[in-house]
This record gives sequence, structure tokens and C-alpha cells, in this order.
Amino acid sequence: MKIYNEDKKTLVNSVFSEVYKKYDFMNDVMSFGIHRLWKKNMINWIKPQENTTLIDVASGTGDLAKIFSEKTNNKSKIICLDSNRNMLNMGKEKLKFYKNIQWKIGSAEKLPFKDNTFDYYTISYGIRNVTNINKCLSEAFRVLKLGGRFMCLEFSKIENETLNKMYKQYSKSIPLIGKLVIGNSMPYDYLVKSIEKFYNQEDLLKMIKNNGFSDVKYRNLSSGISAIHSAWKI
Repeated sequence: MKIYNEDKKTLVNSVFSEVYKKYDFMNDVMSFGIHRLWKKNMINWIKPQENTTLIDVASGTGDLAKIFSEKTNNKSKIICLDSNRNMLNMGKEKLKFYKNIQWKIGSAEKLPFKDNTFDYYTISYGIRNVTNINKCLSEAFRVLKLGGRFMCLEFSKIENETLNKMYKQYSKSIPLIGKLVIGNSMPYDYLVKSIEKFYNQEDLLKMIKNNGFSDVKYRNLSSGISAIHSAWKI
């Protein structure tokens, strides 16, 4: 299932340039704050240790980095990487007192780091926006240390038919909410369509395996509205 085109990188960058000022607020509004619980769930599954290294790709304003840092008593080294400078600047300001977090602009498909650099790689609601997912996954594998862990949190496919119908109805209102809050429905039209077109849990699991990872598993959150995929470089 091919869902990407040559204009996707430009489109995604323009989407986040539109929403960055109210990105965190809109996430809270659209998910009723549940996205914060989902992110904590992923970091809790990792059980991060002190004196480890994390690269958080498509980091946005740094929600995951903040949780990871606090779980390690701020005794970890974290790189937040995003392709949108506005999002990074918002994150820098929000987390300016977290001295163990560094901010870097870059692409998930061409990470500016050496092989075998990080203990953990996370990507939260970002892999869906990548133009070439296989390239993103191969880069994740490359920069992880042997024994390193890959974690992906993303919207997925709901297993309960009744809940799925309700969710689809709710999704129709998301562009209107975006119009009211930021004055533009386009970014949230893209959001809804990109979720609809994205891979299901099993298809994404297979892609991760095909890029060299081992012990690939996933956990559904809220009946599959989102899912966490976990994998290891062994």
C-alpha cells in the first residue's frame, strides 16, 4: 500500500509550520489529553535507565523527551530531532531548563549521527508523516547500538467495530476544531486523511522486521486508536 508522493515532505513541513504555536494545545483538545497518557505508557514500557542515550525523532515540542528525562532523573543524554525548525524552537523554550536535552534539525530518513550511537530510538506520531518509511526504519536500525531498542507510537486501526464507527464520526469534526482554534482546517484535513491511509498494526510490524529488527511486538492503546511498536537491534 503506497500512500506517499513527491510533495509529501513539503506538505508535512507546511502543516507543522501552520500549527506549531498551538500544537500542544490542539493535541490536548483533540485527544482530551489522552495522548499524554499514551506517551507515558510508551516510556514506562521502555523502563529507561540513567546514563543512557535517546534519540527522539520527529520530536515536535519534546513531550517524550521530557518524560524520558524525568524517568532517568535527568541523568540521560537526549537528542530531539525534527525537520521543522518552528517546532524545535517551541520545544527549546518549553524545556529550556532540561540541560540534558539537545535540539537538532534533521530528517528521519538521513540521520546526522554515526552508526551504533544510541541506546534508544523513539518516534511518536511521526512515522506516518515520513516520505520513505523503510528508509526511516533502516536509519533507526543503523544509529542504535547493538542491544538498542526502537519504540514507535502511532495512530493505528481500531479493532472494535462500534468504537471504530464512533471514532470515524468524531474524526470528521477535527478539521472544524482546527479551523476554530488556529484559523485553518487544512492541517487537520491532512491529519485525518493520513491516519485513514496509514498501515495497520501487523503491516507496520512486518516493515519493522524487514528492516533488521528482532523481537518486534506491539500493544494497542484505547482499543487500537493508537499502538506502540517495540523492537530490538540484536
